Amino acid sequence: MLLTLMYPLLLLGGAVLAAQSSVNGRLGSTVGVLTSAWLTFSMGAVVTFLLVFFFEPHHEATLFSVPKWQLTGALFGVIYMLAIVFAIPRVGTAAATVAVISGQMLMSLMIDHFGWLGNARLPLDGPRIMAIILLASALCLIYMSNTRRERLVACSS
Repeated sequence: MLLTLMYPLLLLGGAVLAAQSSVNGRLGSTVGVLTSAWLTFSMGAVVTFLLVFFFEPHHEATLFSVPKWQLTGALFGVIYMLAIVFAIPRVGTAAATVAVISGQMLMSLMIDHFGWLGNARLPLDGPRIMAIILLASALCLIYMSNTRRERLVACSS
């Protein structure tokens, strides 16, 4: 039952992430990349604080007692946000999203294959390699579409 609910929830999360990226890209081109990222993290911190304050159950570990490498996720979020806010106005939402997903896919497959970061090992097999090939093909097709559009715009100017 939980697994049946998990995939639609993840699809919704992906859809919201693409919409957020597009909104932040537009905001970044208006107010600046760093200001847009700051606003996103500030609002996110406020909302997350309220959720933690009212709904988070007690845990044995705290932010001060976990291994310090586990706190690097926040840094990775900043890198992602700056990259996406900078890229969206320049390459479009679809190209930026597929490029991000490609990076996520490659890193997640390596993490699974080698069992990095304390995760279970899930070997790289034929279907996973095919997923990489298909995703790379999607990225190439979107890139070719963007460059063709740029050439058409340049020719009509």
